[in-house]
Amino acid sequence: MTQLFQRPLQRAVIGTLASVAVLFGLAGSFSAAAETKSREAWKKEYQRPSEVPYPDDNLYTKEKADLGKKLFFDPRLSGADYISCATCHNPSFAWGDGLPTGFGNAMTKLGRRTPTILNTAYGELMMWDGRFESLEEQALGPMAAPAEMNQEMEAIADELRAIPGYRTLFNVAFPGEGLSIDNIAKAIATFERTVISGTAPFDLWIAGEETAISEAAKRGFDLFNGKANCVACHSGWNFTDDSFHDIGIDDDDLGRGEHFKDNVKMQHAFKTPTLRNAVERAPYMHNGTQVTLSDVVAHYNTGGVVRPSLSDEMRPLQLSQQEQDDLVAFMATLSSVDERIAMPLLPPNDQGPAAGLRQTSPAAGPADVAPIDTKCRVARLHLRPCR
Repeated sequence: MTQLFQRPLQRAVIGTLASVAVLFGLAGSFSAAAETKSREAWKKEYQRPSEVPYPDDNLYTKEKADLGKKLFFDPRLSGADYISCATCHNPSFAWGDGLPTGFGNAMTKLGRRTPTILNTAYGELMMWDGRFESLEEQALGPMAAPAEMNQEMEAIADELRAIPGYRTLFNVAFPGEGLSIDNIAKAIATFERTVISGTAPFDLWIAGEETAISEAAKRGFDLFNGKANCVACHSGWNFTDDSFHDIGIDDDDLGRGEHFKDNVKMQHAFKTPTLRNAVERAPYMHNGTQVTLSDVVAHYNTGGVVRPSLSDEMRPLQLSQQEQDDLVAFMATLSSVDERIAMPLLPPNDQGPAAGLRQTSPAAGPADVAPIDTKCRVARLHLRPCR
């Protein structure tokens, strides 16, 4: 855990050193050092961690993760009861949705591509622009956003309390606390932290199985860490520095710059996505404009749109077509064949005469809420305001 929170400081120090290097004309020597590092030395930089980090105030329990999975797949968490977290974060698309940009409430077209939740347990700031500091915050953000799940947060806890099975599950997962908005977020975040990419051919290769990947992929690995300098941002086992960069995509979205308007380098800057299971997550970039990984490499080869905010790491790469193909071959080795996700059995709505209030399990405890306004729920289903 300590290492996880040290990363922002480490990045700041590295960024300062890089700036000093440019000031004194030493940037070339940094690049030369990276290119002369041996393949075997680079392979050591990509060892998988042995543990999944959990925050001290939301440690893992199986009960919490199981509850979070049910909530993640439950459309009743949305205002109109037809959108779940899994609607956009579909395990069949490596926890994305396969669309250039997502769709939300009332089929509202969203402005950015749905980011994957894969390996977000290791992340520091969430969303393309980093506006949420934790998975717990992120879990509630889309739920409350009118354009996304359009849920009234003050009502969701009451709605879930009206389902006896959920009252029981929350009381078991959070003894002495039960169902609350904070615990909804904690349960979903706990489940999301279990979504980790499995062993890929690349992992077998760095562990010593030389035939696990092709010769083209091995050349791509050398380019990734050398001439193409992809490692400048896509570093470590998860192939992301968890930072924000303007990579020269031609659109008007300011990304991180919306939150740091006076920081030139944050304009048009977006979070570096993981490259794990990237093949399954097309299309690419924050706006979904790059259809294939070949398109992505071709974009980087041009150096992107030149503007003051453009990352210092961006430049024309002058890669041959063979070199571009080798990079794509390498990225394909990062896809793992993961265990299929079984759809959870969701707690049914109360079917008794006093539906919403009747207690069916001692662990559930009393409903302690007024009956749900069915007229309001019908209005939501037809996309009309409740009041």
